[in-house]
Amino acid sequence: MDPDEFRRIGHEVVDWIADYRARIEDFPVRSQVEPGWVRGQLGALPERGEGFDALLADLDRVVLPGVTHWQHPGFYAYFPANASLPSVLGDLLSSGLGVQGMLWSTSPAATEVEQHLMDELVGAMGLPRRFLGGGVIQDTASSAALVALLAALHRTSGGKWRQTGVDGSETVYVSSQTHSSVERAARMAGLGEQAVRSIEVDGALAMRVDDLASRIRSDVAAGRKPVMVCATIGTTGTGAVDPVREIASLCAEHGIWLHVDAAWAGPAALCPEFRHLFDGLDLADSFTANAHKWMLTAFDLTLFWTAHPDVLVDALTILPEYLRNTATESGAVVDYRDWQIPLGRRFRALKLWSVLRWYGLEGVRAHLRGHVALAELLESWVAADDNWTLVAPRSLSLLTIAHRDGDEPTRAAMDRVNAAGEAFITHTTVDGRFAIRIAIGAESTEERHVRALWDALTA
Repeated sequence: MDPDEFRRIGHEVVDWIADYRARIEDFPVRSQVEPGWVRGQLGALPERGEGFDALLADLDRVVLPGVTHWQHPGFYAYFPANASLPSVLGDLLSSGLGVQGMLWSTSPAATEVEQHLMDELVGAMGLPRRFLGGGVIQDTASSAALVALLAALHRTSGGKWRQTGVDGSETVYVSSQTHSSVERAARMAGLGEQAVRSIEVDGALAMRVDDLASRIRSDVAAGRKPVMVCATIGTTGTGAVDPVREIASLCAEHGIWLHVDAAWAGPAALCPEFRHLFDGLDLADSFTANAHKWMLTAFDLTLFWTAHPDVLVDALTILPEYLRNTATESGAVVDYRDWQIPLGRRFRALKLWSVLRWYGLEGVRAHLRGHVALAELLESWVAADDNWTLVAPRSLSLLTIAHRDGDEPTRAAMDRVNAAGEAFITHTTVDGRFAIRIAIGAESTEERHVRALWDALTA
């Protein structure tokens, strides 16, 4: 494909994407195909190359029926995945450049644009200044949790972890509401499930500091080594917020790394009126927020900051001869390969840069505030209804609700809504009670869509 062919076909691809976004409401939100249907439509790989026309036709014939439409205004499941069109264009630019930014020297712009964005966001989000110079883009919050744990293990061992690994005495602390990625990180780091302590939660489903303190004391007395606590701002099930400042004080007392996971709720820090939710972050060792959930940036792009980049780099650095270069050896540059799990890395910062240049900070704030306002409106409808109730306090744009008559009517309403195809919602359990999660976050969701969801639930 030469540049002229790329230009012609590229216009067709962009037109296809634009047409898809323009008619996205015409599709049922959730794919209706049965398992195996998509594979059954696919033929053998061609021996000889063919044009893009057939591929675009197959997108309509095979792919779209098998897609759950995450950008649909009726998508309220899980959490939003805002792939705004400016970020899609930024992703195209990144792919078009085709650089591999593992080292500063392999593409200085890939590193320095990222450094600049991460430091600028410290101020824009009101984050502690101790995160300046400690920001890096990870692929997902799961990777962020793993690198935080590896840095914590390295610090706790006094630097011996790189040579000796774990010895089975290490412990990690989460609440019953913490995302499962932290437990997976413990497995991947070699600690195993036996190292993970699940801390009790209070009536608001936030981590209980008294139980955390008790478990830490017990482990220390037994000769164990507490390594990391993961506090959450916006848990997956209900959006609960852990008492970060109190947890941080306890971590400081015992020399434990505090990682704060705000994967979904983190972008809300762009709005000053929501920053009270982030109280205590100035005492955290690391913090993560997903730009690819609620910050208009196409998957995958997670923001990660640490107050101890030297510890992280020391934990992960390996420098074989083939990666040695003058810039690295000068000590004047950052090589982001030492800040992440893989060696190679994409120029992901272009996606986020495109978003911030197109919308501006005020545009992103308006996006966030609009969803919170819609959630407040839906909350008022729930409060006024005799049959439905909140099972946890509203958290920003997330509501968790249930039918007053119990699990069966709640489940039936969810199934009815999802089967109709105009909306997609998912569930959780709260104190053993089946509940529906409604996460308002799609870029195109308006009041009419939320009203249609509520009418469908209450029909």
